[in-house]
Amino acid sequence: MTLVAPRRAKPARHLADLTMEERRAAVAELGEKPFRADQLSRHYFERLSVDAASMTDLPAASRERLAAELLPPLLTPVREVACDGGTTRKTLWRLFDGALVESVLMRYPDRTTVCVSSQAGCGMNCPFCATGQAGLTRNMSTAEIVEQVVAAARALAAGEVPGGPGRVSNVVFMGMGEPLANYKAVIGAVRRLTDPTPRGLGISARGITVSTVGLVPAIGRLAEEGLPITLAVSLHAPDDELRDTLVPVNTRWKVAEVLDAAWAYAAKTKRRVSIEYALIRDVNDQEWRADLLGRLVRNRLVHVNLIPLNPTPGSKWTASRPRDERAFVRRLEAHGVPVTVRDTRGREIDGACGQLAAAE
Repeated sequence: MTLVAPRRAKPARHLADLTMEERRAAVAELGEKPFRADQLSRHYFERLSVDAASMTDLPAASRERLAAELLPPLLTPVREVACDGGTTRKTLWRLFDGALVESVLMRYPDRTTVCVSSQAGCGMNCPFCATGQAGLTRNMSTAEIVEQVVAAARALAAGEVPGGPGRVSNVVFMGMGEPLANYKAVIGAVRRLTDPTPRGLGISARGITVSTVGLVPAIGRLAEEGLPITLAVSLHAPDDELRDTLVPVNTRWKVAEVLDAAWAYAAKTKRRVSIEYALIRDVNDQEWRADLLGRLVRNRLVHVNLIPLNPTPGSKWTASRPRDERAFVRRLEAHGVPVTVRDTRGREIDGACGQLAAAE
């Protein structure tokens, strides 16, 4: 288990790494009027453009230089796969140093969600997760995280996704990495995503979900940020004995501590906590574990999201039998716990995080 990312060369500074005040200062350092930062921000966050030639409101002599300094390319697409008639698209990206990360765009009739990575690889070492088994390469920068969403927004705006032109309504930090282990960059990305244009993308904070395996001090920090975003706790087992095996960070912060932090987060933000639970055949899908989970979370501001495991090639871990999944749902409902089974979109395109990267 790796909580501190290895030191690596950093990507180039990008507009999305900076607050508006920092952008104005950066533009001034380049010898331009500070208001040019507002214009540049409008091109990136409103028009979703990095094409210097199209920035006709900027002086011709400055366009290329400003774009080169503050809008450098961060992500290079390596491979894209689609399913669900093209409404689910998974992209494998190469970062400047060769590290690989993934993002997924999922368009539904009432919303469009982008699942983003926050680290290249992951240090949490969960044995059933392809990313966890790959280990941690490095933290991503704020702009590298944001650019995954901007790229999806660009594709939607251009009408490249079936259903006509659209916009991103939801972002989930459930791709590669443990978001709260890259705390500063992730919070920066959340603020860029939710700040009104041209400061940011203007996505509602209520449409943002940040997941964690249970880094208790960071959950407490997040509660103090004043951001009404959803916290998702990847629990995967209600008992410490099993969770120590499935989610190794549990050896540091036990189930009770993680849930106490989650309830404190809900009390502070008034936002319902999502409990993520990957159903793994004959491992954590017994009815008695559903009862234990139900007793732990009932009468709380909570929703349980059951995830049929998307098995990775060669893994001994696989999804629960349908009858066991149904029985698990029934036991939770018997405790009065709101529960849904996650849509299994992306299974045919190696939808689980890390599977495309592992194949490269």
